[in-house]
Amino acid sequence: MNPQAKLMFALSLLLGTTITITSNHWIMAWAGLEINTLSILPLIAKSHHPRAIEAATKYFMTQATASALVLFSSMTNAWHTGQWDITQMTHTTSCLILTSAIAMKLGMVPFHFWFPEVLQGSPIITGLILSTIMKLPPIALLYMTSHSLNPTLLTLMAIMSAALGGWMGLNQTQIRKILGFSSISHLGWMAIIIPFSPKLTMLNFYLYVLMTSAIFLTMNTVKVLKLSTLMTSWTKAPALNTMLLLTLLSLAGLPPLTGFLPKWLIIQELTKQNMAPTAIIISLLSLLGLFFYLRLAYCATITLPPHTTNHMKQWHTYKPTSTLIAISIVMSTMLLPISPMIPTIL
Repeated sequence: MNPQAKLMFALSLLLGTTITITSNHWIMAWAGLEINTLSILPLIAKSHHPRAIEAATKYFMTQATASALVLFSSMTNAWHTGQWDITQMTHTTSCLILTSAIAMKLGMVPFHFWFPEVLQGSPIITGLILSTIMKLPPIALLYMTSHSLNPTLLTLMAIMSAALGGWMGLNQTQIRKILGFSSISHLGWMAIIIPFSPKLTMLNFYLYVLMTSAIFLTMNTVKVLKLSTLMTSWTKAPALNTMLLLTLLSLAGLPPLTGFLPKWLIIQELTKQNMAPTAIIISLLSLLGLFFYLRLAYCATITLPPHTTNHMKQWHTYKPTSTLIAISIVMSTMLLPISPMIPTIL
């Protein structure tokens, strides 16, 4: 793709995201979401492979439907209350439609089917953008309307997301699909706490973005897309693969790594809200995800040659690891000591 075109699409992405997260009016938020959708489509389809074209088509159709539902819910709310302000979402039916629309935008259960397929058909860096930046505007809308949304519906969708995200990721061999189901599972943790502590949802989202970015950038450096090639990547960058192991365990939420911090705080908050059974259920469902993170970690670092795969061994590269990967990996694994500061921020 032409560098100028790539720059234009990247700037459009930033513009769309900024418009949505800074707007107070529903029409402006909708316009930002549309700019985002239109600017990511060429980045998904840039390889001209049939799978990439299919991914772009699926993405467009899903996002267009979700945007239409956002517009419809805001118009229904304005019709009944006379308010176009995002924070004044008070009509019950409008809130239910909006919850469905944002769940479709994010890829939460039961609107999750498109996300792993689109991620699988996209290049790695586009997959990183889809998993991180593209989720910021819908999460921001969810944050601004959190006081109006139905907690029971959000809890139900969150538990289903955690269950299906873990369950469907178990038998995958493509790393991008595994990360797609991992994203669905993490969205469950974010959705379950948003009616009670929206700032905790944002903290969870920021840490998820940090850890996912580290994994995608590492994959891009060692050029692996599936488990069988991940087994041979140790010879290419041993130190990076070792750090990948820690980042994956952090994403799984194991102490004493960064990923344990949001899970710990969410379980604590749910217990305070007399929702201990819900906290137990979602904690047990996260063990499903732990299995495929351990599987990835095992393939990346513990399956050392010689082994039975037929893939050609990778050459050891002496190309220095980028500063961005180094910083994101360090932050993905070592932020747990900041947890005493969190109550002052929240």
